[in-house]
Parts: sequence; structure tokens; C-alpha cells
Amino acid sequence: MPHYSEERKSAVLKKLLPPNNRSVPDVAREEGISEQTLYNWRKTLRDKGLPVPGNEQKSEQWSAESKFAVVVETAVLSEAELSEYCRKNGLYPQQVKEWRQACISGAAQADQRKDQENKQSKQERKRIQSLEKELRRKDKALAEAAALLVLSKKLDAFYGVDNEDC
Repeated sequence: MPHYSEERKSAVLKKLLPPNNRSVPDVAREEGISEQTLYNWRKTLRDKGLPVPGNEQKSEQWSAESKFAVVVETAVLSEAELSEYCRKNGLYPQQVKEWRQACISGAAQADQRKDQENKQSKQERKRIQSLEKELRRKDKALAEAAALLVLSKKLDAFYGVDNEDC
């Protein structure tokens, strides 16, 4: 198994990343490196949290994790720094702004969803309490009916009355 220097590895990875976004098979043929090795290198970068596109060529087709990584990475950048970052990575500032807005709206939707789940959970707890109350009431009624039946049988046995005659 060949070992590649960090410089060569980074040079090859630059071909896979924006703004080049070349396909893995093309770079593998050109560099004489197996496709699986390139996929592994790309996966390692993605695991480190870097914005790495998948097999797609367009940044709009990037995974949600990659888009979020770009948003986090560019959150503290000024307008000029953002423009430079976008040129370097083959993006448009408007794309990053849209992704940032999508992250914010996603967080807002998550809050709304959590509030709705809490409300539903509260309703379910109330329903469970009412069902448990009804179950206790029915258990008491059943115990009372069983006691009355036993007493009735004892009374019949005491007076010698046969229920089969009735």
C-alpha cells in the first residue's frame, strides 16, 4: 500500500474540492491513485467538519452537514472576507446567506415542533390520568359486584335456597 505525503494529498484534494469540484474517477485516473483512497481522504475531511461536496458537482447539491459547516465557518466573517471565502471555495455569497437563513428557520421550526410536542405530551398525560381514574372506579365496582355475589351465595347457602329453582 503506497504512502502519500501530506503535500501530495492536499494537492490532490484541492482538485476534488471547490472551486474545481472534479470527480473522483477523473482525479484518480490523472493522479494514478485508487478511487477508494480518494473517497477515504474526502470522507476524512468531511469527518473533520470541513465543507466537502459529495459526488455532485454543484454546491446546491451538497449535504446539509456540508452546508451547515460553511455557515458556521463563515458566521464571523465580514462581507469582504465572505466574498473572498466564496471565491476560494467556488460559492456565491448569496448561497451562503440562503443557507444561513435556512439554518435559522430550521432552528425556529425545531422550537415550534418542541412546543407542539410538549403540548401534545401534556394532553396525553391528562388523558392517561382520566383513563386511570376510570379504571380505578371500574375496579371498585367490580370488587363490589364480586362481594355482593359472594354474600348472595352465602345467604342462599345459609337459608338453603337453591338458585337452580329460580
